[in-house]
Amino acid sequence: MSAKIFAVANQKGGVGKTTTAVNLAAGLARRKFNTLLIDMDQQASATSALGCEKKAGGSMYPVLRSEATARSKIVGTGRERLWLIPSEIDLSAVEVELSGGENYLVKLRESLSELKDSGDFDAIIIDAPPSLGLLSMNSLAASDYLLIALQCEYMAMEGLGQILSVVDQLKEAGVAPSLELGGIVMTMYDSRTNLSKQVVQEVRNYLGKSVFDTIIPRTVRLAEAPSFGKTIFEYARWNEGAFAYDKLAKETARKFLKK
Repeated sequence: MSAKIFAVANQKGGVGKTTTAVNLAAGLARRKFNTLLIDMDQQASATSALGCEKKAGGSMYPVLRSEATARSKIVGTGRERLWLIPSEIDLSAVEVELSGGENYLVKLRESLSELKDSGDFDAIIIDAPPSLGLLSMNSLAASDYLLIALQCEYMAMEGLGQILSVVDQLKEAGVAPSLELGGIVMTMYDSRTNLSKQVVQEVRNYLGKSVFDTIIPRTVRLAEAPSFGKTIFEYARWNEGAFAYDKLAKETARKFLKK
């Protein structure tokens, strides 16, 4: 069976995007799904969050230049059923290099087609850069589902319409015909404030069932875990953030992954 490919994206940084990509991938792996996380962000935050090394030539950069295969870039994470294609600084050069090439928006999709159909993975999760540049466009065009990490603040909501508009444009242009909105993951929820509750309610009113039932809380442990190269399950197993990401993995599996 073909793997389902998910892009975790938001053009705004600091909204819990990478935290969601890393811990959702780890959560799916803990639920016995073979999962590959692809770090497409030049900052390599997902790579660091898993405690993996950034090596020159180790990213998707040579793959997008047709100099290597995606499979050759897969590394183990030391965690059962969870693999990684790391990022490193070279990836930032590919934005300029791709822009003049043929089919430059579907390079990543073409590069991942063998892995998608290999039967080796149940889920492939792409941590897209916090921008709407070529790497983000490639991440969306390569994916079956877009998962938007949305911080529970009004400023974060302003960019929601923008990224949904980009999805529509990619579909209309035939670049991402199969891309669907998988859902909105509300992050950094603070139950003590009315603001968080109001933002969640507004997004639910606007997008209805496209919003995941699971809400990710704002916790110190979630913020700390990446600096130790650990997922929230390893760093603070009994933290409310760990329970939330386990619930998100369960909800994602129920909606999109059939075994």
